[in-house]
Amino acid sequence: MGGGCCASGTRFEGLSPDYKRRLWLVIAINAAMFLFEMGAGAIAGSRALQADALDFLGDTFTYGITLAVIGAPLRTRALAAFVKGVSLTLMGLWVFGATAYYVLVLEVPRAEVMGIVGFLALAANLTSVLILLRYKEGDANVRSVWVCSRNDAIGNIAVMIAALGVWGTASRWPDLIVAGIMAGIFVMSSLQILRRSVAELRNLEAAAPRQA
Repeated sequence: MGGGCCASGTRFEGLSPDYKRRLWLVIAINAAMFLFEMGAGAIAGSRALQADALDFLGDTFTYGITLAVIGAPLRTRALAAFVKGVSLTLMGLWVFGATAYYVLVLEVPRAEVMGIVGFLALAANLTSVLILLRYKEGDANVRSVWVCSRNDAIGNIAVMIAALGVWGTASRWPDLIVAGIMAGIFVMSSLQILRRSVAELRNLEAAAPRQA
C-alpha cells in the first residue's frame, strides 16, 4: 500500500467507493482461504496452518468491521479499531494455549500439505496486499487493514519455512515454533491497533472541552 490515498494533512477515513469495492474483494478472498486452510490444517495435522487459517478469519472479521463503520463518527471508528485489537489479542492467546497443549500430544504434521497450502495462502495474501496497496495510511480503522495484510504475508512465509523444517527434521517442533511466532504476531498487531485507537479516542476527549 502506498501513499496518495488522501489529501496532504488529512487522514484517510475510507470514504471512497473504490476502497469499499477493494475491501469486499479482500473479504471474499480471506473468508474462502479460512475455510480451505482450516480443513487442510486438520488433514495435515499442522498447528501452523490452523493458526494461519485463524488469521484469515480474523482478517475477514477485521475488514468487515472496517467496511461497516466507514463514514461513522471518529469515536465509532476508533472504538471499532479497539474491538479489532482486542479480538486479535484473544486470537493470539488462544493459539499460544493450543500450541502449548499440542506440544504434548501432536503427531508430526504432513510437510507436503503444509508447503502447498502455505504457498496458496501466500498468493492469496499478496493478492490482497496488491488490491489494497493504495490505502496504506489512514485512521485507526483503515490502518488496521494494512497491519493485518502486512503480517499475513509474513505468516505465510513462516508456514512454508515450518514445512521445510518438518520435512528436513521429521519433527513437529518447526511447526509448533512457527505457530507460536504467529501467535506473537497476532498480539503485536493488536497492540499496534490498540495504541492508535486509544490515541484517537484521547485526542477526541482533549478536543471536547475546547469545542464546548
